[in-house]
Amino acid sequence: MISFKKKGNRPLHRGILLTLFLLSACATVPLTERKSLHLIPDSELLSLSFQQYAEVLKKSKLSNDPVKVQMVKRVGERIARASEEFLRKSKLQSDIKNYKWESNLIEDDKVVNAWCMPGGKVAVYTGILPLTQDDTGLAVVMGHEVAHAMAKHGNERMSEGLLVQLGGVGLSVALAQKPAQTQQIFMAAYGVGAQVGFMLPYSRLHESEADRIGLVLMAKAGYDPREAVPFWQRMNEKGGSRPPEFLSTHPAPETRIKDIKSHIPEALKYYYKGN
Repeated sequence: MISFKKKGNRPLHRGILLTLFLLSACATVPLTERKSLHLIPDSELLSLSFQQYAEVLKKSKLSNDPVKVQMVKRVGERIARASEEFLRKSKLQSDIKNYKWESNLIEDDKVVNAWCMPGGKVAVYTGILPLTQDDTGLAVVMGHEVAHAMAKHGNERMSEGLLVQLGGVGLSVALAQKPAQTQQIFMAAYGVGAQVGFMLPYSRLHESEADRIGLVLMAKAGYDPREAVPFWQRMNEKGGSRPPEFLSTHPAPETRIKDIKSHIPEALKYYYKGN
């Protein structure tokens, strides 16, 4: 039996309690099975997500090009169905109720960006369409972004942000005490506002996980995952000069393409099975 009554043991007591709390807040990323930190309840994050998504759409100009809009809706619906099937197969069917799928195309040719908030709230900017070129290229992007949401990378980044910047307070407390800063952390966590390179806010680890999961999602949706390679080659050409990989929060283009190629055989199993 260990006693924490003595004054000198209080730091140890707090340390053990903090460790137990962090362990209890761990979740498992589907497919990769990595343990990740999720301090924010889904219900709180979903409420903020739906609110912020509506605000972004209100302030943005939505595309009125029927061909482009229908492409985004069409690909979004197929990725959504594949995602729910993937969650069921991963024994995460309880998460499906949290998704209120919606995909919108924002008219801004200068922004090469796309993102997905919790609950399946997706935005694609017209600036990325010259690089996606067609439905399959768009499926690479949307599959990748939905993979971020499915893996709850945003929750992980929000949790880290609340710990580091706001001392680990709960989301509801942070919103009440420091609403502007908390909303800024949220928007940064989900890549809203990034001008070029739609994966800008995520770490190399998150990017690699989203690449792998995204390939499976697009394959399950009926899109050839091998087309991810030429898309990333086009992204590489668009990016111009880049810093060395160890200075970047993202995989170097050559590394990313190499890793994607290594995951294609896994994704093809889902593609061939569905076709």
